[in-house]
Amino acid sequence: MWTIFEHKKLDKQLSKAPIEIQKRYEKWKDIVELSGPSGLKLIRGFNDEALSGNWKGFRSSRLNQQYRIIYSVKNGEMVVHVLEVSPHDYRRRS
Repeated sequence: MWTIFEHKKLDKQLSKAPIEIQKRYEKWKDIVELSGPSGLKLIRGFNDEALSGNWKGFRSSRLNQQYRIIYSVKNGEMVVHVLEVSPHDYRRRS
């Protein structure tokens, strides 16, 4: 089992997101808790990928065409740190 740690601002971000995004995020969490980031690679719709540039060391999963989850896996351990769920704009880094 994987553990998911969510950033403290994530609740506020999700409350502003459409209901479909909130449901898709819950599905994403279920998959990660059971099989980790490798399970996301098996589902093409999430389009899980490593980021580069200012976001090097982070990963992104697609919730829909606009919304993304940005997260990291620390030291290859069974811990996932979710940084944000937001409309697609990787230039901003909080």
